[in-house]
Amino acid sequence: MLWDVDGTLIHNGGVSKEAYAAGFTALTGRPLVHPVITDGQTDPAIIRSLLERHGIEPTPQLLARVPDVMPAALDGLVSRLRERGHAKAGAREAIDALSQHAGVIQSVLTGNIAPNAYTKTATFGLDVGLDYEVGGYGSDSEVRAELVGAARRKAVGKYGVAAGDLTTVLIGDTPRDVEAGRIGGAYVVAVATGEYGQERLGAEGADVVLADLRDTPAVVRAVLGARGRSAA
Repeated sequence: MLWDVDGTLIHNGGVSKEAYAAGFTALTGRPLVHPVITDGQTDPAIIRSLLERHGIEPTPQLLARVPDVMPAALDGLVSRLRERGHAKAGAREAIDALSQHAGVIQSVLTGNIAPNAYTKTATFGLDVGLDYEVGGYGSDSEVRAELVGAARRKAVGKYGVAAGDLTTVLIGDTPRDVEAGRIGGAYVVAVATGEYGQERLGAEGADVVLADLRDTPAVVRAVLGARGRSAA
């Protein structure tokens, strides 16, 4: 069971864009001129876009440094993240409730590289109950739609579950989350906790759409509904 981070589990208060700006400067030695465009992309894709829009060739050597510079960039902003961001209402309760169900393994699927996904969730006390070893991250692939497969392979390797028997649920708040889930073969629970409303998320093909995470029993029912699909 894979949680999106930004917009689903937490509100980052704009700190993510500041981290990308700091990471860009650390990579290039230049100040940011053009705005950061996240749009549900992975960290490497966001940095690639910034480099291109600043007239800098996104060489493999530069992009290979992203996993090194981005954790340092976010670590320097944790106090701002704690001050300006917050956990989404119901997030902690939903994680706790799902942890009570045998066979449910919770992790994250996010465009963030792995260390930053942990920092963002742990800052707001959401790390307990999540197995970060089996998550899908921007450090696994620049293409978000490939992250479900990456997470599934890790879960198969760690828990010894046959790939054909593994049911994957993705909870996210954007059309890109829904798209990644559909391409990856996941059961998609969309939550209108970000910029997109329930109607738009439903139109994108989510299996279930919820207003938010505050109704814990509804979140649990939505996630466990994937078992019915698997049985069918």
